Amino acid sequence: MKWEADSKVLIQGITNPLGISYAARMKAKGTNIVAGITLEEQTAEMDDIPIFTLVEEAVKQIGEIEISLILTPPYEVLDAGLEAMAAGIKQLVIVTSRVPPLDLIALLEQAQVTNTFVLGSGSEGLLVPDQFWLGIMEPDFYTAGQVGIISRCDRLMDEVALNLTQAGLGQSLAISLGSDAVMGSNFEQWLQIMEEDETTEAIILLGQPYSSPELLAAEYIDSAIEKPVIAYLPGILAPMNRSFGDATSIIASQLSYQRGDKTRENPTITALKKAGVKIANSVEEIPKLTKRIFSNQRRRSRTVNK
Repeated sequence: MKWEADSKVLIQGITNPLGISYAARMKAKGTNIVAGITLEEQTAEMDDIPIFTLVEEAVKQIGEIEISLILTPPYEVLDAGLEAMAAGIKQLVIVTSRVPPLDLIALLEQAQVTNTFVLGSGSEGLLVPDQFWLGIMEPDFYTAGQVGIISRCDRLMDEVALNLTQAGLGQSLAISLGSDAVMGSNFEQWLQIMEEDETTEAIILLGQPYSSPELLAAEYIDSAIEKPVIAYLPGILAPMNRSFGDATSIIASQLSYQRGDKTRENPTITALKKAGVKIANSVEEIPKLTKRIFSNQRRRSRTVNK
């Protein structure tokens, strides 16, 4: 993977609303956007970014392109991703959400064949504060520091980053895996990247309370991650077994099945605690736990140096 300030970036779907909103902002922040792709209208350029109708044309004119940021409508994502891979682009960031699952599976299968890295779908992108911004997060909420963030929640990462920044805690890397059920890059890959990153001293994991990727992440943390991890799973306190529907359906469900024990702890939380992960119960609690971790680290360091 190459995520650097000089990485050449192509935007597929640049004339869609998100492209119109974010392309100029990313370029102004230093993202090296070299071309855009649109199928809807003929235009030579937008915000000094040359526009093409085919990825192949862009690569022929500009040369090798490392990253494609995909902002097309959901049912066009598969074609966009296949076109980018056919043109030799090795990193795809899919911001578009609600991509048909079978389309995304087909795209990921081809990505394995071509050794292409896929982030998303439904990703906000990734950001290294003051160095590299690619996606639809709000870069002004982030400051350079030592806290890495990995998120699988829709739009929550910005709020967490702002709370950290206001508490004087900067971030080393912020990565959004996407909120869709099927996704490319996973928690384990980015946990390992942050484990090996010399800048990152603590990791924040933002996830969903009742899905398997978070459970797999907990198991991976237990086996391979030594850096401190804080997890926040919004919705974890919501009732697990609420029944919705008409009265007949609710009563039939209650008569036919034994209802689970609402007092039993969520298995993901159990696995995270077993791995030594600190659990935050609110966004506001995340900076407090992070400061406590750093304070304990400094205390242990002074003890060792005595």
